[in-house]
Amino acid sequence: MTLEAVLFDMDGTLVDSEVMHFVCWNKVLSPYNVSYTEDIFCQRFSGRPTLEAAIEIKNEHNLSVSAAYLADEKYRLFSEYVKTNLPPLMPFTEQTLKAVKNSGLKIALVTGSARSEALPILKGLGFYELFDTVVTKDDVVNPKPAGDPYLLALEQINTVADNAIAVEDTFTGVTAANNAFLRVVAIANSHTQEHDFSQATYRMNNLDEFWQWVQSQL
Repeated sequence: MTLEAVLFDMDGTLVDSEVMHFVCWNKVLSPYNVSYTEDIFCQRFSGRPTLEAAIEIKNEHNLSVSAAYLADEKYRLFSEYVKTNLPPLMPFTEQTLKAVKNSGLKIALVTGSARSEALPILKGLGFYELFDTVVTKDDVVNPKPAGDPYLLALEQINTVADNAIAVEDTFTGVTAANNAFLRVVAIANSHTQEHDFSQATYRMNNLDEFWQWVQSQL
């Protein structure tokens, strides 16, 4: 196997944005007297598609509004929120992205977030130009945990799965990478320590450890 490309997840992998998603969800749910604690919400919903979360929340609390409405409101609030509130970086994000880019490897971002959520973050942090392609949930019919987002990214960077590796932080993300026949590194964050990463090819502690591994493959 020749390593040609690295495909990164965004939320919880490159940026510590799960709390921002939690804040926006609580704002959406406030009119219905529904609220979650940060830990419970992030442990349950980190990495899961927004509409899937909305369906579960609607059913759990017997809400009268549609799940699609809840999801759309969450997308709208988050898109507005990130215009003035950028998430902090996960450890070693900037160094790792720039090192991978400078190594000559292809680099892609594959996120379950909407384009309106992801682009303000990437551009605001100055990372957008580092990526050869950015695939969001809006670019595919079936988002993560389906393999479609990763398959599209591989097509766009003209790389086969055997010559690439994905980096994820959730069970949903690892499943998506597996469904695209990719090797995948799982790097848990504080909200995903208990996720099932048995399908991951490797488990690592942080992005610096991942970069050390990448160097061993070049």
